[in-house]
Amino acid sequence: MGIKNYLIEGVSCTGKTTVCDELIKRGYQAIHGDRELAYQGDLETGLPTAGLTHEHHIWNIQKVKCLVANHDEKITFFCGGSRNFSKFIDLFDEVFILDIDLETLKHRLDQRPKDEWGSKPSERQLVIKLHQTREDLPEKAIIIDATQPIEKVVDEIIRQIKI
Repeated sequence: MGIKNYLIEGVSCTGKTTVCDELIKRGYQAIHGDRELAYQGDLETGLPTAGLTHEHHIWNIQKVKCLVANHDEKITFFCGGSRNFSKFIDLFDEVFILDIDLETLKHRLDQRPKDEWGSKPSERQLVIKLHQTREDLPEKAIIIDATQPIEKVVDEIIRQIKI
């Protein structure tokens, strides 16, 4: 997809989908990872698993590799969360983590539609735990304050890649 490829990660409700939409609106190549690459699978084998669980929310590694290998675009952003990011993170030129404070996270979780992941009490508790522990996020990344208006969040990401 891009000569330069960037991963935008974060826990649920940090704004990954909204950032992706804004990047597309601005004319950038952006992939909605949770829509276009994600499925429920085994972390080690990649084989599909039954049921919807956070631990098995992974991206199709072959699709990621194919998209990264295609250099039709100058820049491509991959936006979304994946539990198997460690298997393909080295393909990206840079990784960004959208970060918000706990109060903002709880407010955004309250606004989640009832049919979206994170709206159920058990899912909400897991999102809050993951926010506090950061155990599901890449260690080496540029932190972006995602409490700002979306335009400023995307401006900061663009500034960081020095276009």
